[in-house]
Amino acid sequence: MAKIVCVLYDDPVTGYPKTYARDDLPVLEAYPDGQSLPTPRAIDFQPGTLLGSVSGELGLRKYLESNGHQLVVTSSKDGDNSVLDRELHDAEIVISQPFWPAYMTAERIKKAKRLKMIVTAGIGSDHTDLQAAMDHGVTVAEVTYCNSNSVAEHVLMTTLALVRNYLPSNQWVLKGGWNIADCVSRSYDLEGMHVGTVAAGRIGLRVLRLLKPFGTKLHYLDRHRLPASVEAELGLTHHSSLESLAKVCDVVTLNCPLHPETEHMINADSLKHFKRGAYLINTARGKLCDRDAIAAALESGQLAGYGGDVWFPQPAPADHPWRHMPHHGMTPHISGTSLSAQTRYAAGTREILECYFENRPIRNEYLIVQNGKLAGVGAHSYSAGNATGGSEEAARFKK
Repeated sequence: MAKIVCVLYDDPVTGYPKTYARDDLPVLEAYPDGQSLPTPRAIDFQPGTLLGSVSGELGLRKYLESNGHQLVVTSSKDGDNSVLDRELHDAEIVISQPFWPAYMTAERIKKAKRLKMIVTAGIGSDHTDLQAAMDHGVTVAEVTYCNSNSVAEHVLMTTLALVRNYLPSNQWVLKGGWNIADCVSRSYDLEGMHVGTVAAGRIGLRVLRLLKPFGTKLHYLDRHRLPASVEAELGLTHHSSLESLAKVCDVVTLNCPLHPETEHMINADSLKHFKRGAYLINTARGKLCDRDAIAAALESGQLAGYGGDVWFPQPAPADHPWRHMPHHGMTPHISGTSLSAQTRYAAGTREILECYFENRPIRNEYLIVQNGKLAGVGAHSYSAGNATGGSEEAARFKK
């Protein structure tokens, strides 16, 4: 028998849903690059239901318990008396999501004497100390590509919401008003604007493709240039520095990993290179941005809007300045956990567990660490000794 500890976010405050807005989901055949979707032997959930919260249990309980395993599901993950810490001593597998991460530090990994695998139900393993996992022979896996397109759609949505001043306009309606001039005094068309992505991996490139039909002029910053055919298809301008990109772009979207080189890459100094009135979108990691510099740039008008889906720390405290700064479109890290994405990452997590328990190889695109070294996608996306990790975009920024 194996003990699996699964850390998920809390159920809705109104209770776990009994019905849903839609009855089904579109059926996808493959990801845009041809990678197959998750292929578990079976699933024990209805696609399109809430799987990422505690009561959803990623649809794993029937499968695990029918095979004699113990499943502990909790949202309690922080502090010495958290359920996660109480259950870690004999856990064989820990599962969590980037949206509500179980921070698997070197200290926690050392205490978990029976730990064999850490799984991210989603993309990104920067909440795990990868070097400690290597040192202790712990496998690390994630469901690569499962929610990349979900995040890209959130970037597009946030960009339009800020540029068109949608959120304040909606608030006027909710307050019973009809204040057209107030609504449109900060509303512009996206058409014709220069939009740039920092990183053009799966998420960044998808963002560029989604933006192309809006008549925007597209830019990207990346260590590795995209194929010339892609640059020509999308009319892309490549940049080799953030300063070069920021000087010409009306909208900048961050789709890069968090590691020492990118931490606080958006700060008081780098913001000076942005066009006055630019919009900044961040669905990657909160620590890419200096917290106070973002708030100050919105107050001064250097930034016209900030649309962030990621924070540091997560969950953010009630007094976090990003909750109260002007002209923001903050969300509580939901971009990659739509009901559609949950169906894919729950199925991918089951696939990983099936492979583990049946002694079958876990597919390379899911592997980050195995047999004491970086493996699979992790070998291309991370560096040994880099405990902060990154995401599937990391390879594009790796030196």
